[in-house]
Amino acid sequence: MFRFVNNLKTVMLLGAIMGLALFVGQFWGTGGLVIGFCLGGLMNLIAYFFSDKIALASMHAQQVTRDEAPELIDMVADLANRAGLPVPRVYICPEEAPNAFATGRNPSNAAVAVTEGLLRSMNQQELRAVLAHEIAHVRHRDILISSVAATMAGAITMLARLAWFIPMGSRDDDGPNPLAGLIMLILAPLAAILIQAAISRSREYNADGYGGELCGDPRDLASALQRLHANNQRIPMHASPSHANMFIVQPLIPGGLVSLFSSHPPAEKRIQRLMEQAAGRL
Repeated sequence: MFRFVNNLKTVMLLGAIMGLALFVGQFWGTGGLVIGFCLGGLMNLIAYFFSDKIALASMHAQQVTRDEAPELIDMVADLANRAGLPVPRVYICPEEAPNAFATGRNPSNAAVAVTEGLLRSMNQQELRAVLAHEIAHVRHRDILISSVAATMAGAITMLARLAWFIPMGSRDDDGPNPLAGLIMLILAPLAAILIQAAISRSREYNADGYGGELCGDPRDLASALQRLHANNQRIPMHASPSHANMFIVQPLIPGGLVSLFSSHPPAEKRIQRLMEQAAGRL
């Protein structure tokens, strides 16, 4: 069920991006439509095949081997085996803020990334619980839609920033075209809307529930979320707001419109549900 819903959302999101590219292109006539079609197709190809690489590169993530991080690799391998999944590649991001995310097109080429801050701030039980949450995203096939949405939102936001300088029509103006800028500047919040529409907050509850079961004690994940939420309210992260949806908790990104891209339910509610799960009430 998770797989069907997420695949459907991915197709709809890719279709929406193509439609958006054609809509913008029409303002430049037939030539603009052709360019919009080509640009939309290129964005779709990049988002589907390279969104995981873009996400990892944006965080300067480095893949690690068992020789470099034996405990981390063994934890991921054990959890993946318990979930009946191929073992994902493991990456470490040079960030002080504790956080983690999973990415990839499918379980066969999935990757799990953690920050250096996460490794320093979590005990073994909490770290295992965080990794179990990310493995749950892989199992539920959340990783593709999250990665595609993040890549698309980032591309649209970039276009919105650059479009003010794109001339419109055949005029010979030296300065930027205000109408072109106005058309494109509305795309940044539109990118946020696309993420909100494509990614349901229930995915985090589902990943919490399965992750709590997979790690052996939902209270470990509740403890980890409490620590993560507190630290990410005070430690900034060098990440794009469009990638914020991918992390286990909402990161603090200074100077960004990260609240527009929020797709996380309140940490307090997640913790409460995990405690209820531990008590057998869920």
